[in-house]
Parts: sequence; structure tokens; C-alpha cells
Amino acid sequence: MASPSQARPMSYTAQRYDFRDKPGDYARLAQDLSGLLAGESDRIANAANTAALIFAALPEINWAGFYFLRGTELVLGPFQGKPACVRSMLGQGVCGAAAVQRRTLVVPDVQKFPGHITCDAASRAEIVVPLLEGGTLIGVLDVDSPRAARFDEADARGLEALAALVVTASAARPGR
Repeated sequence: MASPSQARPMSYTAQRYDFRDKPGDYARLAQDLSGLLAGESDRIANAANTAALIFAALPEINWAGFYFLRGTELVLGPFQGKPACVRSMLGQGVCGAAAVQRRTLVVPDVQKFPGHITCDAASRAEIVVPLLEGGTLIGVLDVDSPRAARFDEADARGLEALAALVVTASAARPGR
């Protein structure tokens, strides 16, 4: 394995996705992400590339990123989009609710979600996937859209698969 100071070649080739076949497009996106994560165990680097890939690939989104658990708070990690809220308590907002429930939450209209935390007033729909290492919560993957009802169960399954790749690439390795 290369030393941390040596650059690793990326094995990612940009693709276009139209998401008319969500399961198929998410499967191809997972292959792309696997190439990006190959040989890298640093959680922050992997989260950064994952956020960038999701933001570039998914249509009609305005934010994609990570929050990592630090004590009783979710703290902002790598993301793409406008500046975001930095911290939220477990149980607060969509991210905090998904973290506490340890399940993916698909919110068609964030304005109707009790306790929604507004970081970008343009966001109307949100999907949050908890990041679980074993049974331990390490954070969440959060994706927002300016279009109400943008996300569905196919998005949930696809984003869960991408989140699992990030967790697996970084699990029990140095550089977390």
C-alpha cells in the first residue's frame, strides 16, 4: 500500500446519469464510488469524494453531504452546496431524527416536518441516511432538493448502498 504522502491514482471516469432507471443508475453510481474509494481508508477524504459524486450525479438536488457524530451532536463534515448548519443535537431536525431512529428518512416536504432545521430556504425535500458501523452510529448522509417530493424509496435504497460503501471503506482502518 502506498504511504500517506504518495498520491494514489483515481479510478473514476465521469458519467452522465438521467435517473430514469433509478436502480440501474444507482448501481452504476455505486461502481463509480467504489472506484473513487478503492485503496483509500480516510473517512473525511472518502466523504468528500462521495458528496462531490452525489452532487454531480443526482438531478434536482441543491445539497449533499455528511454530518458526523461527536458526542451528542452531529457536526458538519464534507459537503457540496451552499454553506450549511454546523451542528445539531441528536433528535433535532431530519438529520437528528434519522440518527436517533437509525433509519433512512425520506421527507417529501421539509416545511411539514416537525422541528425541521432550515439551512437553505430553497430546500423543499430531504433524505437522510444514517451511517452505521456495526451497530454504532457514526453520522448521517444528507441530501436536499429544491423540489418537493423529489426523493422516493428507490433513492433511499440507492443512497443507502452508497453510504454503506463509505462506511465499509473507512471501517476499522487508520486515518478515520
